Amino acid sequence: MTLSVRVIAPDKTVWDATAEEVILPSTTGQLGILTGHTPLLTALEIGVMRVRMNNDWTAIALMGGFAEVEADEVTVLVNGGEVGNAIDREAARSAFGDAQAALQKAEQGEDKQRRYQALQDFKKARAKLQASGEVVQI
Repeated sequence: MTLSVRVIAPDKTVWDATAEEVILPSTTGQLGILTGHTPLLTALEIGVMRVRMNNDWTAIALMGGFAEVEADEVTVLVNGGEVGNAIDREAARSAFGDAQAALQKAEQGEDKQRRYQALQDFKKARAKLQASGEVVQI
């Protein structure tokens, strides 16, 4: 049996295919979904979703959102998303370095809003870099 998996962003459908297994970056940790999973609605963190079909894994960078699982259908609604093999690894590596530097600088300041935004930017850059296949050391 397979799962029907759709990842939908406001501007496009990021993924629409079947899968044998899905791993979601929920706000409470990694969440594995197999066929026959109980119905579920969960919030998603900025991170990497992994989809397995025929022992091949595909990584998808998610920019936060929600996932619903019901009757072997996984619907993921996200603020943004990108399939890992479509991400320019060099650009992602550069963006990650910039985001990391901006976060370190923001953490030294007193502006909480700036720290929060720098952290969100860092998480997005890290997710894209990880989805591209890069191992990220923190």
